[in-house]
Parts: sequence; structure tokens; C-alpha cells
Amino acid sequence: MHIGRNVDPGIARSWLLVNGARTELFDSAHDSRADQIVLDIEDAVDPARKPAARADVVEYLASGDKRAWVRINDRSTEFWSDDVDALAGKPGLAGVMLAKTEAAEHVTETFDRLGGGTPVLALVESALGIEEAVHIAKARGAFRLAFGSGDYRRDTGTSADDLAMAYPRSRLVVASRVGGLPGPIDGPTVSSSHPVLREQSALTVSLGLTGKLCLDMDQLPVINEVISPAPSDVAWARDFLADFDARGQVIRDGSDLPRLGRARKIEKLATAFGVQPS
Repeated sequence: MHIGRNVDPGIARSWLLVNGARTELFDSAHDSRADQIVLDIEDAVDPARKPAARADVVEYLASGDKRAWVRINDRSTEFWSDDVDALAGKPGLAGVMLAKTEAAEHVTETFDRLGGGTPVLALVESALGIEEAVHIAKARGAFRLAFGSGDYRRDTGTSADDLAMAYPRSRLVVASRVGGLPGPIDGPTVSSSHPVLREQSALTVSLGLTGKLCLDMDQLPVINEVISPAPSDVAWARDFLADFDARGQVIRDGSDLPRLGRARKIEKLATAFGVQPS
């Protein structure tokens, strides 16, 4: 099922990064199976080409016919101010992904400069960002956290080993919960192997992250499938909710509350993603 941009970004699974200097890719990305697309004018674009890429992205979003997120340059760079000023008020701007977020002020300053109504997805890519994750999640304007896993590894010298990367991922999960945000978005899988992507997406889910960045449209079906609720979970959730309604929505004991919350969340996701019970 092709759901695409109808998916609430708060529960979106697949976030497709698209080079902001490659305008010929914009429409195909928009029509892809990505839950959300992110036009990238940060890492994907050479500094000398950033002004031109920014202008192309602004033009694409100016009419409002097409909607997308934009990954903008981080607060410490000379490009940040021009990015937010150029994007502010554009009808097609769904939100911004703020690169290299390391402080709550980075989020609030971006949010305010965009007019106070555009959601900011904070991309955390460093040891300092992970350490400040709770404050970032609580910042005014913060919409969701995302993990810049590649830059984090370069910053810390951490390997790509699952155990080594479990700590920063878990920190983002906990920070999101404390900040009252939806689950965080995991970093991309660089490998072109679908079995590797499936394994890494399953790890994403097991650690409590609820979305994943991706670099290739071929990865979208796998990410969407793995991060969606399993049909067996949907069957359990609907059975639980039916039983709960049949007994007059009476809470019998303390374990009913967390199960009720889980069942309602699964039902919401199943409805959004078109997952049928097994």
C-alpha cells in the first residue's frame, strides 16, 4: 500500500533524504513510498553550491503543491540564518530537520526565526548532543529527535557495532519520552543489502525508536514493513480492545493500563499503515 505523505509525521516510519541540489529527484521522491521526504541542503551539498540548492528548494516549496521537510545547516554555521529566512512562511514547508543540534537554544532559535509555527526535528549527531538530549527534547518547538549515527561515530570514535550504538539510541528514546515527544528516528543504513537493512530496522524497533532515515528509495518498502506493527500484534491489540469494551472499560489491575496504552498505540499505527491482523 502506498501511503506516502498522508502519514502523520509524528508516527512516520521512513524519512527519505534527497540531495537538495538534485532537483530532478524531487518529484520521484515525492511520489515514492516514503512516509516523509527531507530535501537536504546540509551534508548532501557542497558549500559552494548551497545558495543555489537553497533557492531550488524554496522554489519547489513556494506554491504549496508539494510538501517536504528540509534539512538545514546547523546553528553554528554561516548558512543557518539564510536557510531559515528563505524557508520561513513557504506553503510547502512541512518542517525543518536541524543538523548537528547540540543545545535546546538551537531548536528554539530556529523555531522562532521560522515564525513559531514550523516544527523542528532535531538531528543529534555528537557526544554533546546526546548528553543534552533531554533538554533538546524539552525545547519549545522540538517536534521529534533523530539520530545522526555516522557523524556521532566520527565524533566519538565509536564503531558501528550494535552494542556500541545502543547507548546513544537509548538515550534518544528516553529523552523523547521525558520530553513528551514521539519516538525518535534512527540513522540510515548505508549497506545496499536488504537483509542487513531488515536486521538493522528490527534493531531500531527493539530499542524503541519508531522511524528511520534512509538514503535510497529501494530501502523504503523494507523500512515501512519492519517498523509497522506485526499482524500478530494487531490481532492481539484488537482482541484486547474488544474485551476491554465488552467488560465496560473497567480497569481490573495495574497491568491493564500499560496494556491498554500499548493496544491503542498499535491500533492507531495499524489503521494509519493499513496493517491487517493475522
